Amino acid sequence: MSGDVQLKSSVGVIGAGIQGVCIALNLIKKGFKVTIIDRDEPGKSSASYGNAGHFSPYASLSMNRPDILIDVPAMLLSTTGPLALKWNYVPKMIPWFIKFIKNCSKKKMMHTAKYMHQILDLALPAYDELFQEIDVSGLVESKGIIYFWTNKDLKSRELEINVRKELGVEQKLLTPHEIHDLEPHIKKIYHRGVLYPSAKHARNPGKILLKLFDLFLKRGGQFKRENVLTINFSADNKPIIKTNLNSYEFDKTVIACGAFSKKLTDQTSEKIPLDTERGYHVHFKGHDHLLSRPVIFLNRGFGITPMEQGLRVVGTVEFGGLNNPLSKKRITNLVNNAKYLFPELPKHHDEWLGFRPTLPDFLPVLGPSKKYKNLFYSFGHHHLGWTLGAISGKIIAGMIAGENTNLNLSPYSSSRFS
Repeated sequence: MSGDVQLKSSVGVIGAGIQGVCIALNLIKKGFKVTIIDRDEPGKSSASYGNAGHFSPYASLSMNRPDILIDVPAMLLSTTGPLALKWNYVPKMIPWFIKFIKNCSKKKMMHTAKYMHQILDLALPAYDELFQEIDVSGLVESKGIIYFWTNKDLKSRELEINVRKELGVEQKLLTPHEIHDLEPHIKKIYHRGVLYPSAKHARNPGKILLKLFDLFLKRGGQFKRENVLTINFSADNKPIIKTNLNSYEFDKTVIACGAFSKKLTDQTSEKIPLDTERGYHVHFKGHDHLLSRPVIFLNRGFGITPMEQGLRVVGTVEFGGLNNPLSKKRITNLVNNAKYLFPELPKHHDEWLGFRPTLPDFLPVLGPSKKYKNLFYSFGHHHLGWTLGAISGKIIAGMIAGENTNLNLSPYSSSRFS
């Protein structure tokens, strides 16, 4: 596609989180006229604000693994565990769970791991390109991430360690002494750990998102703070976006609004089994000095990241949809788990609930709609939406521009659910 054609091409991007903003920025660079539409200001209370802040290029192994089915009952019964259900949502989740179980074979697990690794391997270089254009000094740290556990039997960790080794992921097994040397303030409850040295973390994800959004505006991008209600198509297949205030026609449109994407894809008669993992965070202000890097306590399934706001404690996988209220039990769980590692922590601040868009095979949807050639998707990145923001933006912009990405993108197609 020539530059002249691109300058005349308009693209609407629905969603002002990290996916939408990175897509829009990459499109602007290619000469497209781009408008982002979202009901909220960028980063305001969304998953792009409240996430763990990890850039996790190692995280190719997802939840669809054979051993997870054995662990689920114990996790649901545990008062300190990472998994919870809103029982009023269970009937709606049954079709998703059935598809998830079908994706928990070793073969399916390795398929997911292979194609998550394909894009994760490109995730940090894609951010490096964007970060050359904004000032992220003091906002991104390159100290790796530590996972640790208390059980003496390594079997429960062997699978992920071996799969990541097979994929060429850099990792270092840690002894208790080495964990203490790296993070001396953590209570000594650990038996072993793993350091992923290539990982980075954000000191303030929301601030980084706003810097990228400001760059988008400076480059000529438009933003409409409006609530998208419907998506239809003109006689020549151009997307027509109706909001609570206006109607817009674009040459092409991208749906990139995370867990809320399904409300729009359902209107295209494309039944994509997207659901949401509800995640929580709390802050302990002024205590970020207790950690040098993020840590994940695997036995209880939560993490702590040192941020500008203090220690951000994140975690839980709660299946309960978009409408159920915040669970005080999950907040209490996070607080108690944090104080288990750091008994000296004071009262917490800032109780937050966000939504991770998740598909039953734990691969995102990236690419065109199977029904409408001018409609594109970028959602379903589950726990890795932040990590994969820049590379997803690069891939989608390349597709819209008609470029060859030199990647096998068929595993991310929405047509896999037909």
